[in-house]
Amino acid sequence: MINADPQELAKFSDLAHRWWDPDSEFRPLHQINPLRLDWIDSIAPVAGRQVLDVGCGGGILAEAMAHRGARVLGIDLASKPLKVAMLHAMESGCTDVDYREVSAEALAAEATARYDLVTCMEMLEHVPDPASVVRACATLVKPAGWVFFSTINRNPKSFLFAIIGAEYVLDLLPRGTHEYAKFIRPSELARWCRDAGLEVEHTRGMTYNPLTKRYALGADTGVNYLLACRRT
Repeated sequence: MINADPQELAKFSDLAHRWWDPDSEFRPLHQINPLRLDWIDSIAPVAGRQVLDVGCGGGILAEAMAHRGARVLGIDLASKPLKVAMLHAMESGCTDVDYREVSAEALAAEATARYDLVTCMEMLEHVPDPASVVRACATLVKPAGWVFFSTINRNPKSFLFAIIGAEYVLDLLPRGTHEYAKFIRPSELARWCRDAGLEVEHTRGMTYNPLTKRYALGADTGVNYLLACRRT
């Protein structure tokens, strides 16, 4: 069984043609991309590294890492966003990024300890078995290599901000983008990481200010948060 929800794949495939429009439904991804990339780069500089981006979608993060000097493979199970990612890389002249339609688990079976750095951002809350993806990421990274995750906490605050606020009040995201039951507490993700042989080294929260319309990284992990883990 493939660890994917067909409805989730269809949801993002239907919007694939708008992925690189910074004023579209994917505007938040464009806005947070510099923040998350700078954070990753400050911990594990991507230049000259073999990088895997799990759940790459239309390639916003994957291509940005390639532009910083990484050799990147982006993987996803939604074919339309992958085609958009490939086309955009061609149009932008980005030759250091490739894309492949394959699950993290399937790739882990053939590429054990191949990558210096693995990213899995805004993806775990969209799959049926997120712990399986964590295990695959741990298998794919080299010993002492880095794995980065970002997802959404599960608590009343995240329901209010990530669903009611983002999807119904501020229209930051299309309605139905997220399902509260699939949100993941940091303690849960940290436990999956430890069980997979990953040591959590850094935790960071991401917040949105509706007045300034800006995102920022900080200590508040109540809604969106990021983990940096190292393979033991």
